[in-house]
Amino acid sequence: MSRWKNLQKQPKKTLKGGKRRLLLKTPAKVFWYFPLKPRLQRLFMSSKTSESMQWDSKKRVVDGTLRHPADSLAWKTFDERHHEFAYDPRNVRLGLATDGFNPFKNQSTSHSTWPIVLMPYNLPPWESMKPHSIILSTLIPGPKALENDIDVYLQPLLAELKDLWRNGISTYDACNKEMFQMRAALLWTINDFPGLGSLSGWNTYAKNACPTCADKTDALYLKHGKKWSFRGHRRFLPPDSEIRTIASYGKQEHRELDLKPLSGSDVLSMTQYKNVVYGKSNASKPAARVKTGSMEQMWRKRSIFFSLSYWEFNLIRHNLDPMHIEKNVCDNILGTILDDSTKSKDNAAARRDLKILGIMRQLWPRIQPDGKEYLPPACYCMSKDEKKIFCSVLKDIRVPDGMSSNISKCVDVGCCRIMGLKSHDCHVIMEQFLPIVLRRVLSRKVIAPLIVLCEYFRTVCAKSLREDELQKAEEGVVLALCQLERVFPPSFFTVMVHLVVHLAYEARVAGPVRYRWMYPIERYLGKLKNFVRNKAQPEANIAEAYLPDECVVFCSRYLESNNFLCNHGT
Repeated sequence: MSRWKNLQKQPKKTLKGGKRRLLLKTPAKVFWYFPLKPRLQRLFMSSKTSESMQWDSKKRVVDGTLRHPADSLAWKTFDERHHEFAYDPRNVRLGLATDGFNPFKNQSTSHSTWPIVLMPYNLPPWESMKPHSIILSTLIPGPKALENDIDVYLQPLLAELKDLWRNGISTYDACNKEMFQMRAALLWTINDFPGLGSLSGWNTYAKNACPTCADKTDALYLKHGKKWSFRGHRRFLPPDSEIRTIASYGKQEHRELDLKPLSGSDVLSMTQYKNVVYGKSNASKPAARVKTGSMEQMWRKRSIFFSLSYWEFNLIRHNLDPMHIEKNVCDNILGTILDDSTKSKDNAAARRDLKILGIMRQLWPRIQPDGKEYLPPACYCMSKDEKKIFCSVLKDIRVPDGMSSNISKCVDVGCCRIMGLKSHDCHVIMEQFLPIVLRRVLSRKVIAPLIVLCEYFRTVCAKSLREDELQKAEEGVVLALCQLERVFPPSFFTVMVHLVVHLAYEARVAGPVRYRWMYPIERYLGKLKNFVRNKAQPEANIAEAYLPDECVVFCSRYLESNNFLCNHGT
């Protein structure tokens, strides 16, 4: 494709004085790249930030508790494999995040701008994920999502990362007052689930949508629901568990499946012959949401991150996002037990699928004498009075300032509906409120596994973690999902519900989720939205506003008081 919108010769324009010149051609596509090397060097130019960049080696407490990525197995394994890099604690470990957002603050306008940001994990916990610590690297214009083509825009960043890994760059350390050769490495990426598919090349919409289970994913296509159901969590139980042989669950389960994802070497061997043509040609389109297929067919491309020599050996390459997983699970639960017409996973199509599968006979649809279809009530269905009790408890809850938004505004007691919940609202409801409001309205066989599920999210999302507690929580949530399979229809178990079982493993390997979920990124995207003044060029507005904002943050680090920096960061 031509780099210009108009291939014809541009007309001449007559200027004052009779001079004529050619008009500038309009580029077909523009994206903004902010060089990474000088921004990492600036972190060591101030004695305050230079000292903070060495926090993990000088001030970090080592007592077996996971409080920071430096405490994790992924970090330690990386250091053991690359001794020369780990020798100097000033070498930078980075996390990469990207997500599409609408810069116009208008839901009726379809536009997706994709910023790529980096987080330096050398900083202490109270600084590393703050807005003033996040580095904007690339700004990719919309209006559409990128899918495979995002690798084209990542090339300048990957070129710098490769050079920083091999050669490094001479940097002045203001804390130690000396020059050193700074190097940098990328530990992992942070995305929502569709974004994970764009960066990794894995097809997140097909039968084997789970990137951890891969071809061992236990999925079933629902004929009437027209989607995949991800059940069969008994295979994650210990081999001696009695639930594996209970007949009421279906056939006996003898498979043993580990929760570890595919290694980088396995992924590289399956994707090394993927030849993708980027751009607007048909060859660049993903292998389309296939319903079945081999492992090789599930990969759309070989990810550009494998051009980094160490990427193949990273224990965690693409993180699952607990924020979106928790929100989807909360929406499934609330929509189903309140029988929301738009969000419920229990409807006529789900009941017909039960009859086809030959399970849960008591919930099969029945034909009445007048020819109408009747859906028998399930054990998780509530009466009108119970729904009002459920909604009234949520509406009357009062919380301290800053804990959550005003959830009562999202609750309609008269219509028995909950709508407009944000991600953090679902986070608070799942971990604090749901176990309380369920106690008076549903039976024990429904409440018990849901309370275990809420406790699991509370354990995984804690600021400090212990491996034994995560192991216990992982065993508990697998058993809870097995119990929920006997309560809720298969349509309830979307891929986001299935991904719950893998969160504890990733927390054990990569550390607390507060460094690997999308909450800080979403807040940073809100900051970028406020930079837009001219809707004709939203990305250009963001680029022009980001540079002076970055300069002000850098200069504020030389002030004696930190109040200005704190206020600016918020």
